[in-house]
Amino acid sequence: MRGDRRGHGESDEAQRSRGIGGIQHERGALTLSYVVIMPVFLAAILVIVQACVWYLARETAIAAARQGADVARTAHPPPGRGVQAAVVFARRAAPGFLLDPTASAAESSTATVTIRVRGRVPSLVPGMVLTVSEVVTAPVERFTAAGRLVTGRDELTMARVARAGGERLG
Repeated sequence: MRGDRRGHGESDEAQRSRGIGGIQHERGALTLSYVVIMPVFLAAILVIVQACVWYLARETAIAAARQGADVARTAHPPPGRGVQAAVVFARRAAPGFLLDPTASAAESSTATVTIRVRGRVPSLVPGMVLTVSEVVTAPVERFTAAGRLVTGRDELTMARVARAGGERLG
């Protein structure tokens, strides 16, 4: 069988048992690679989506803290008004992305207002617990007249003048 092209005198049965091109032992390797790669790929996509949800919750907390600071820094706001405004904003701005929002103004002083907003991030990845906490600090508004700080007594004087018809102080 010199002219036989089957490969060094092997029969058809021997070649079939060996497989096409001699890779019989690699049958199912492609399926096995998909079994390993697909869960990793889907987990990576889930983590990317979770990062996006965390980012949206963080931005909501920052915006809520800014809103609360803007309300609290105005001249003579009612106590707790900035904290209340921050929580209301956090609940309305992105419902479902910042869960159980809370706010506090514990670090505020007479010169600055500090609003801290905290909340939980919805978890898409099982077992992953994420929270966000953002702080905004802003100066308290003060009115000045001609380069000097206006005190409470000056404000009362200006209010009396305004009621009296706008006479000028000399």
